[in-house]
Amino acid sequence: MPKVAVYDMSGTQVGDMELSENVFGIKPNDAVLYDFVKMQMANKRLGTSSTKTRAEVRGGGRKPWRQKGTGRARAGSSRSPIWRGGGIIFGPKPRDYSYKLPKKVRRLAMRSALSSKVLDQSIVIIDNLAFEVPKTKLMLQILNNLNILDTALVVTAGNNDNTDKSARNIQGVKYLRAEFINVYDLLKYNTLLMTKDAVAMVEEVFDR
Repeated sequence: MPKVAVYDMSGTQVGDMELSENVFGIKPNDAVLYDFVKMQMANKRLGTSSTKTRAEVRGGGRKPWRQKGTGRARAGSSRSPIWRGGGIIFGPKPRDYSYKLPKKVRRLAMRSALSSKVLDQSIVIIDNLAFEVPKTKLMLQILNNLNILDTALVVTAGNNDNTDKSARNIQGVKYLRAEFINVYDLLKYNTLLMTKDAVAMVEEVFDR
């Protein structure tokens, strides 16, 4: 069972915490992590590319010339796809790129991402992270106290607006509530900073 140190906001170790073997102690599955990130990025795609068919292009309602007797090829509309300014055949249309992986695969991906943080020794547990008022300077000081000098994902249990606002303007730092933790952000940020309550909440959800 993985054991990590627990710190306070001054950077002093105040104890140890045993993490769930099933959530933080498995062998990461790289293939599942790849599949999950691919799904997550696909679900963010808007699919806004759009072209007009001959029915949507402006004009072309009148037959350009009579059917017979002109010596030219017969034509019913000046907005035919073979005409300049005409519609597009089989062009792109707005579409939904999103899809879902099976629930077991999604849970395995999350456990793999969390376990990789433990293996890389890039997870930091803090006993409490609360701000009476938003204070970016104080958040920077806490990160320095914990020796977090690179990009960081800060996760707390429940909504904490002051913590969110304190981390919002720091480059390379992102704040998330525990219920919104996801594989892409876990892999994107080098250090995972979690409160004890957030760890308990994550274990409760994924240790099943």
